[in-house]
Amino acid sequence: MNFSDGDFELREIQKLEGHAGKVLGIAWKQDTGVWGCPAVIASWSDDNTVRIWEQNFSGTFNFKAVLEESHARTVRSCAWSPPFKLLAVACSDATTAIWKNAGDVYERVYTLEGHDNGVRSVSWNVNGELLATCGGDKSVWIWEVLPGNEFDCVSVLQGHTKYAKMVQWLGDYDLFSCSNDNTIKVWEETREEDDWPCIQTLGKSDSGHTSTISCLSFNKYGDKMVSCSDDLTIKIWSCESETNYVGSKTFWKHVCTLSGYHDRTIFSVDWMREAIHWVPVEEPAIIASVGADDAIRLFIENKDNEVDGFTFKLLLKKEKAHEMNINSVKWNAGDKRLLASASDDGTVKIWELVCPCPAGHMAS
Repeated sequence: MNFSDGDFELREIQKLEGHAGKVLGIAWKQDTGVWGCPAVIASWSDDNTVRIWEQNFSGTFNFKAVLEESHARTVRSCAWSPPFKLLAVACSDATTAIWKNAGDVYERVYTLEGHDNGVRSVSWNVNGELLATCGGDKSVWIWEVLPGNEFDCVSVLQGHTKYAKMVQWLGDYDLFSCSNDNTIKVWEETREEDDWPCIQTLGKSDSGHTSTISCLSFNKYGDKMVSCSDDLTIKIWSCESETNYVGSKTFWKHVCTLSGYHDRTIFSVDWMREAIHWVPVEEPAIIASVGADDAIRLFIENKDNEVDGFTFKLLLKKEKAHEMNINSVKWNAGDKRLLASASDDGTVKIWELVCPCPAGHMAS
């Protein structure tokens, strides 16, 4: 079944206000927004604060807490720990604050120090036992969670030639980083040596980006990746495998490039990871992108063009989604098709992707 652009609508359901500066990012708390558990989201800003919002049973998001006293400078990134009630907060003062959630109360329990420049990004692995940080000193640090909310740096990864913009775990042992040096690096733990060597670098020679790479995101299966760059392109990558006399190994390969859709810098991309139950065919992939304009763009897997392999087409463009640049976009992985966006206009907006009900399927 084919869908036209008019079949889908990105509907604004709420605007969250409270930050006194630009909102630089948002992070949904894992396992919220599903099975009757209210969705929870963190937003952060150059006002040096993190604000926590929680959805009530009527679907409205309410302000719950503000985290501020330990952040002396701009908050650059936040990440929720999957199994533990921890929130990592990366700051421009070269520290990462660890907050623990107990009910409606958030307490700072630890501060990670070691980077020589501002920390740009934080990411937990799936089991929540490892935290990765990266920053302006070009390095990637890996921290192990110890009993009693203590942390120990187990490795410092050097390889980028300019400052690292983002880190992202895939599973428990594979770590990805992207940088101003126009590359994506793949790091994999060698359990015998307890280290993370770089096993692949994706750059221009690999049909990669030609300018700063700002963001990475994976599909729900972990076999596809999307990246965005100052070169005004979005690139799709696929995890492949090959076997030789030594054994088998996996590697990442460029699949396609989306160009001509953005004419200003792209800041953020995110891959929808929930099951699209209301589409009566094999689930299409959907990717959201935002940047230095006021629009949100959604791209959908192009099922009509199988000759060229795995490709995408523009599903819709939401003009004037915000009044200023949009810095971040994130899908909620719950059972609602919710999307959050954060902007220089000081607001977070919550959106729902809606579609007319296909025959034999219930509308949301």
